[in-house]
This record gives sequence, C-alpha cells and structure tokens, in this order.
Amino acid sequence: MKVVHQRYVAHSDAHYAGNLVDGAFGLKLFGDAGTHLAITIDGHESLFAGYASVEFLAPVRGGDVVEVEARLASKGRRSRTVDFELRIICRSVDDSGRAEVLAEPIVATRARGTAVVPADTVTTTP
Repeated sequence: MKVVHQRYVAHSDAHYAGNLVDGAFGLKLFGDAGTHLAITIDGHESLFAGYASVEFLAPVRGGDVVEVEARLASKGRRSRTVDFELRIICRSVDDSGRAEVLAEPIVATRARGTAVVPADTVTTTP
C-alpha cells in the first residue's frame, strides 16, 4: 500500500545560496504522506517514532515540483515501517518563471521510518 502527494516548492521555501531548500522541508512532506498512509491503513494518524535512515541524494530548489511517496514496508501489531521517497518531477529553468517537466524524476531524498499506532486503537481478532 502507498500514498503519493505532489507539491510545488515556493521560491520562498529556499533558504540557502543557489536557491536551495533545506532537508527538513522534505522530512515535513514525509510526515504528511506518512500520516495519510496511516489513516488509510489503520484509520488513525499514528505517532511517528523515528527514522532508521535518511539519505539526501540531490538538491531540492525553489520552483521545483516534488512528488512524495510513502509506502508500507512492513506491519507489526502496533508498528508500521514506512519507506519514503521524494522525487523532483518539474524543475525551474531560470529566474523568469519558466519551468519544465522532467523526462525522468530526480530522486532527491529517501528514508525509512517507524510509526506506531496507539494500543487503544488497535483492533484484535479472536
């Protein structure tokens, strides 16, 4: 099971030279997609316990359009391991506002994390 979100990255989200966006921007989007996945799977937002790994592979820039995927990797009684990927699907060409849809998405960030469903929301079957 997976969910996919897409979002335009505003130029105002860039905080560093070269129009770069900080890595926390992508992690916030992972949180949103992870919450959506949790609601889809368990009918509850869940609680995020932490990341096992995070890889920053390519820069995200203001003017990009990104796609974030949250995919269920494994499901325990209360824990859910989730794989995340942030891909750049459109990129700004220059400062004029021109942009292009990329022929192949650029994978910018990958992560794996664990969410936990509170005990009082888990349904048990006899």
